[in-house]
Amino acid sequence: MKRLLLIVLMLSLFSVAAGAEASYEEFRIPASLGNLYGVLQMPEKEEPVPLVIMCHGFGSSYIWSQDYSDFFVKGGYAVFGLDFCGGGIISKSDGTMLDMSVLTEAKDLNAVIDFFRDDPRFSGIILRGESQGGFVASYVAAERPEDILGLVLEYPAYVLQDDAKRRQLPDGSFPEVSKLLGMQIGRVYSEDVTSFDIYEHMAAYEGPVLILHGDADRLVPLWYSEQAEKVYQHAELIVLPGQGHGFMLSGRVTAMEKELAFMDSLTAR
Repeated sequence: MKRLLLIVLMLSLFSVAAGAEASYEEFRIPASLGNLYGVLQMPEKEEPVPLVIMCHGFGSSYIWSQDYSDFFVKGGYAVFGLDFCGGGIISKSDGTMLDMSVLTEAKDLNAVIDFFRDDPRFSGIILRGESQGGFVASYVAAERPEDILGLVLEYPAYVLQDDAKRRQLPDGSFPEVSKLLGMQIGRVYSEDVTSFDIYEHMAAYEGPVLILHGDADRLVPLWYSEQAEKVYQHAELIVLPGQGHGFMLSGRVTAMEKELAFMDSLTAR
């Protein structure tokens, strides 16, 4: 938990410094638990361009992937980094983590897609999600496949459903408040994530999917992504040796390069 806070703080300071040289447009979009905060970055090229929507992980923020966002913008893509409502300890969006779930975050993501879908600046939408954000992106892409050009997933947390079942009480209910990764979640979190089968749901998305996962991930074992690769009709799984839950150093650079190449392949179609 302390390590996560330190990393987020460092990235927050980095983004503030970068903001002095870059142009960011802030938005507040009505969503699941109030207003959702997000930042839009535009590339220096003629419009329209594809829009990449960045979906952060549990307890985190769009700031966590600011280096990815800057990399994609330099590659010619518009990027919208959002804070899910109640999605993290430093979130700028409304709501609390006690009211948040994968389904409230799905509502948030749908609200963002609806907000930008008909914007003439954008030629299409790509969803990129990491950990819980990857779970949510998978869920939403299956609900509206016609709106999504492609799906990029870093260590998607499909393990969440199995984790939630371990919190289930003998009578089948869930505690009013539980702890997950040192942070408090409400009963709705466990109820919502166990109300469907993510592998059955995700199969409705037939577009291109790129999954990246480290073989040293102890939080979300690799086999969850291996199963997803089998479920998706057009998926590629890239396994990063020695990387855990959250790519670091050379693994992070490799992930950025692989993801940008995948996005380029989508827009070349």
